[in-house]
Amino acid sequence: MDQQAAPAGVPRAVSTPPPEFNDVITWAAWLYYVDELTQAEVAARLGVSRASIANYLQEARRSGRVTIRVDSATVARTELSKALAQRFSLTAATVVPSLPGRSADQRVGAAGARLLADVLEPGDTVGVAWGRTILAMARAAEASRVPNLTIVQVSGSSASSADFSPELCTTLLANQLGAHCVNLHAPAVLSSRDLRERLLAEPSLQRQFAQIRSATKVLFGVGEIGPKSTFAQSEMLDPAVLIRIQSEGRAKGVIIGRLIDAAGDPVPCPIDDGIVGISLADLKTLPFRMCLAGGPAKREAILATLAGGYATHLVTDSETATALLEED
Repeated sequence: MDQQAAPAGVPRAVSTPPPEFNDVITWAAWLYYVDELTQAEVAARLGVSRASIANYLQEARRSGRVTIRVDSATVARTELSKALAQRFSLTAATVVPSLPGRSADQRVGAAGARLLADVLEPGDTVGVAWGRTILAMARAAEASRVPNLTIVQVSGSSASSADFSPELCTTLLANQLGAHCVNLHAPAVLSSRDLRERLLAEPSLQRQFAQIRSATKVLFGVGEIGPKSTFAQSEMLDPAVLIRIQSEGRAKGVIIGRLIDAAGDPVPCPIDDGIVGISLADLKTLPFRMCLAGGPAKREAILATLAGGYATHLVTDSETATALLEED
């Protein structure tokens, strides 16, 4: 087999790769990562310098020939993770280090993608909500070799211009995983209960909601309700009404468009009768419920979510985890 040209900056090896390898970079990566030779031993085998091997291994990671991933179970065994799982009766918690000056969304989303890769099973139907952290998770997801995956949107589509819409999060994750995608072709909020009931009576939407309720896993975020929150930017609720609700002080967080109080119980909201999406009651029936949320500003919202029993798995950052474990 002919040796492929090495990328710019990567020297060409003296030795020709064996027939089972397409190129010298893959051969070097196999010897180092699978056969566990040292870089010096790989260099001797290929007849190149040790510096060349370092370049080959870097190119193997850059090109996707080699993917290095920290086992999420290892992360979950940290003291913070164990303390969170025990305090809030979770199946497991995953805590990633906080970085000063860096948003938690990207780091928590990437950790959620790693956890999802570890727990996916053949035939899974995964419900997906929306938000910045869910979008970050979708972008960080790696191609899956798990067969017969279905990704289903659990909330109606948003009319806002925000870049974390339900349909985008669902479609992107399905594309990343190579899964079948089921988008929910209805608005997130309708103007009346009657219109909502008539729309949900349509056979196509009945089939979609049956699929949502039979999901084996669900991925969702939780948000605060301030004027700069994801919920505010989704434009689901009139800004003046949101300010009034915030001033009343009862609502502590929002899950997939539904307001909850400190105990996790639903808080009445003017849009409740028009929401098209999974209910809080149906959410709690799903067997695997991964909540991805980080940032100290979300402490009350996450505590309310955990108090309500909405999550079986929590992915967060170390600063937030420490805040969640503090006594009020």
